[in-house]
Amino acid sequence: MAPLITHLYTADPSAHVFEGRLYIYPSHDRETDIAFNDNGDQYDMADYHVFSTSSLDPSAPVVDHGVVLRAEDIPWVSKQLWAPDAACKNGLYYLYFPARDHAGVFRIGVAVGNSPTGPFAADPDPIPGSYSIDPAAFVDADGEAYLYFGGLWGGQLQCYQGGLGADAFDGGWQGAREPTGPGAVAMGPRVARLAGDMRNFAGEGVREVEILAPETGERLAADDHPRRFFEAAWMHRRGDTYYFSYSTGDTHYLCYATGSSPYGPFTYAGRILEPVLGWTTHHSIVEFQGRWWLFHHDCELSGGVNHLRSVKVKEIFYDADGKIVSEKPE
Repeated sequence: MAPLITHLYTADPSAHVFEGRLYIYPSHDRETDIAFNDNGDQYDMADYHVFSTSSLDPSAPVVDHGVVLRAEDIPWVSKQLWAPDAACKNGLYYLYFPARDHAGVFRIGVAVGNSPTGPFAADPDPIPGSYSIDPAAFVDADGEAYLYFGGLWGGQLQCYQGGLGADAFDGGWQGAREPTGPGAVAMGPRVARLAGDMRNFAGEGVREVEILAPETGERLAADDHPRRFFEAAWMHRRGDTYYFSYSTGDTHYLCYATGSSPYGPFTYAGRILEPVLGWTTHHSIVEFQGRWWLFHHDCELSGGVNHLRSVKVKEIFYDADGKIVSEKPE
């Protein structure tokens, strides 16, 4: 499977269909001599490009629409424009992105444009009450919009074990670690319904998303690393089923869980992708031209350099029970 984009390094692809065309909103990896560490400092991204295509046929060109937002154009950002996502509502396009503020704390910002390709103008401050990384926007069939987010280790989610809100940050993120030990419950990602302006959280604020073990109906254990949430939240809906998918981080799987509400709870349902070359796994799932596609990345193009990744895509399928499978059912 060849990379979709080869003239620069791209990762964390968020794919959406707007006006019949497929758009990809990835992060933009760049060369750095920063050593690999658990804080993710080697992922030193500074801007965003948008890409689009009219078809996923290998012969169809993928258009680079250029830089649509830079770190220096966002007053509250100090560095690290990590994995973004996008949404459309009321004729406007919203680019959601995480970055470190000037205190080194990850927040989530929003930028607005009139076109899927931007340019996007960022709000001067992050979304009030936002924190951590990997925003994933989901607009449901009834028009309500939700933002999922959170990432462990360098994403700082483990720093909020005392509460859900941004004011619960304990300031000790450099030494904080995710829960562990007998009886410890895995930390869940976060979700907040977006207000009508798509630039703030609605009144009920941020919730923790519960991911349940199918064998017990209880929340996954913190030490269940092959199944617990680590980062890279994504939501899609097929029929009446909500599919919440995510990366397990240090075990390198893409997994998913299903539920009947965008808030969950979600019951673990299986793996979507086995480990690929490179430390991180981050993805999106979208229906395009009557088929379902999994966008992800690996480090094949860079020869295995973990912070120089490339976007790829593969088709996925659903069996009669609605489970995601890698081969088309008979």
